[in-house]
Amino acid sequence: MKGIETSEYETLFGEVKNRILKGQYEALKAVNRELISVYWDIGKLIVERQKNETWGKSVVDQLSRDLQKEFPGVRGFSASNIWRMRMFYLTYTDNQKLAPLVREIGWTHNIAIMEKCKDDLEREFYLRTTRKFGWTKNILIVQIENDTYKKTLLNQTNFETTLPAEIQSKAKLAIKDEYTFDFLELGDLHSEKELEKEILLKLEAFLREMGGMFTFIGSQYRIQVEDEEYFIDLLLFHRAINCLIAV
Repeated sequence: MKGIETSEYETLFGEVKNRILKGQYEALKAVNRELISVYWDIGKLIVERQKNETWGKSVVDQLSRDLQKEFPGVRGFSASNIWRMRMFYLTYTDNQKLAPLVREIGWTHNIAIMEKCKDDLEREFYLRTTRKFGWTKNILIVQIENDTYKKTLLNQTNFETTLPAEIQSKAKLAIKDEYTFDFLELGDLHSEKELEKEILLKLEAFLREMGGMFTFIGSQYRIQVEDEEYFIDLLLFHRAINCLIAV
C-alpha cells in the first residue's frame, strides 16, 4: 500500500469495520422492532374481531393455513403462534410502561417472559435485564427458572425489613440497578463527602438520573430516635410509591 503506513491503514480498517458492525446491529434491531409490531397488530386485529364476531379456534387455524400459503418459507404463522400474538397484545396493551420494552427484545424472549412470569413487575425485571445483558432465550429461561428476579430483589435493598409487604416489589423496581453520574465530573478516587457535595451542586441532573420520580427533601437530614441523633446524607421522596428514600 504505497503512501499509507500500516498502522494508519489498520486504524482506518478498524473504524470502517466497527461502523459496518454497528450498522448491521442497528438494522437487526430495526427488523426485530418491526416484527414485534407486526405480531402486536395481528394480535390486536384478532382481539377486535372477536369482540364483534363469534370467531373461535377454527378461524385461527384457517388464518394460519392461508398465511403460510401466502408467505411460503416465512416462519411464525403457525396457529399456536398466532394465539400467542393474541395473548401478547392482551398482556401488554393496557401497560404503557411495558409496551415499549417488548419491542427491544426478540419474540422468543417475549414468549418466555409472557408465559413464565407471574405478574407485570416480574415481567418488567426480565424485559429490562434481557435488553441490558443481551441474554439468549435459553439463558433467559434459566434465569427465570432460578428465580433471579426474587433473589435480586432480596439482595438489592433492605426493603424486606423496612417496608410494608404490599409495596416492597414496587419500591425495589423504583430503584435502578445501575446509575451513571458522569455529569458530576468526579475523579476515580473521591470521598463520600465530595460525592454528596457535587450531587447537591447538580441536583437537577442527579434527580433525572435517579429516574425522574424523586423529589429532594434534604441533605444531612437530622432525625432523632429516642435519645440518639442521626443525619441522613440524602433524603428523597418517590412520588409513584409515596415513600421516603434514605441514601
